[in-house]
Amino acid sequence: MKPHSSEFIEFALHANVLSFGDFKTKAGRLSPYFFNAGDFNDGTKLGALGQFYARTLLASGISFDMLFGPAYKGITLSASTAIALSALGKNVAFAYNRKEAKDHGEGGVLVGSPLGGKVVIIDDVISAGTSVRESVEMIKKAGATPSAVLIALDRMEKSGNAIEIGKMSAVQAVQQDFGIPVLAIANLMDLLFFLEQTKDSALKAALPMVQKYRDQYGVNE
Repeated sequence: MKPHSSEFIEFALHANVLSFGDFKTKAGRLSPYFFNAGDFNDGTKLGALGQFYARTLLASGISFDMLFGPAYKGITLSASTAIALSALGKNVAFAYNRKEAKDHGEGGVLVGSPLGGKVVIIDDVISAGTSVRESVEMIKKAGATPSAVLIALDRMEKSGNAIEIGKMSAVQAVQQDFGIPVLAIANLMDLLFFLEQTKDSALKAALPMVQKYRDQYGVNE
């Protein structure tokens, strides 16, 4: 487990972004935990989050020239990551898209620096992989190269719903379809290790349910 993964999980818990209980996922599954990046909703939280993204990206050793944030959550995530990278000595441009094309002013769907070189897509999670696919298409159309996807949490969960279970996760599908790596600040195995090691009895109590969910829906590492 990477040191910043443990730090990130603790940070997400304190920010109430990560919580445990009974939650119904978009796929209709009952999950024992919930991660909502939309609750990184003030300057302090967003600044710290950008640092986690930046540290993860730099630690990966992947070559990149700029960042791209798919609307909507990716917009603030890419901006905060760019700021954090600058503070760490690497100044890179970033861009993002609109959901609808603008027909006045600068026009188009892209905002920010022109897409070029090797581009890292910044998002919160990958559920169905739709925003990543749209982002890859925009990046390639602009003549640039998608080099990686960077997310906050990889649930390491097979696609499908509560009844039909696929063979791979959305993250694995993206890696297979586009041949680019998907990086995550933390993943489900990191979360399980954190719960195993914590001395907080309330958090420790969530371990059996998270493990059971992993056994039922989890993909191979």
